[in-house]
Amino acid sequence: MADEPSGRTAPVPRWLSSAQQRAWRAYMDGHQRLMSELNRQLQRDSDLTLPEYRILVLLSESPDLSLRISDLADGVLSSRSRLTHQIRRMEAQGMVRRTSTEEDGRGVRAHLTEEGMRRLRAAAPGHVAAVRRDFIDLLTPEQLAVIAEVFERVDKEINNRS
Repeated sequence: MADEPSGRTAPVPRWLSSAQQRAWRAYMDGHQRLMSELNRQLQRDSDLTLPEYRILVLLSESPDLSLRISDLADGVLSSRSRLTHQIRRMEAQGMVRRTSTEEDGRGVRAHLTEEGMRRLRAAAPGHVAAVRRDFIDLLTPEQLAVIAEVFERVDKEINNRS
């Protein structure tokens, strides 16, 4: 342990083993490469970004095709301020519209428009094909089950600390 300026002893880091580092780096590289490829495919084929696509999907899955901005931010794992800017850009393109919430008038809801639904429906087949080609079809059902279990656990643990 090293001495800190405060006189306390700093804890020794728990360094990663070779196997742990291999897993971590493979995840980081694979995740970044996959997200970049999916984003490129959506932009090339549908003029949508991956974050825009995720927003359209979540809105399309809502019973009334709308969500409070705070709930949508939670769904896409984004800050409200970042999502608000994204929604404004999407509103300018006619994909969504914003309204004040009826409950208290202070909140804002994002609504999927006909144009947003049209763009989502046009983008979905190519996106699903890319997800299959670059992820699903590369793995066995057992590997997919392990990945789902692992990241459900990671998500739950981190979410419980927040």
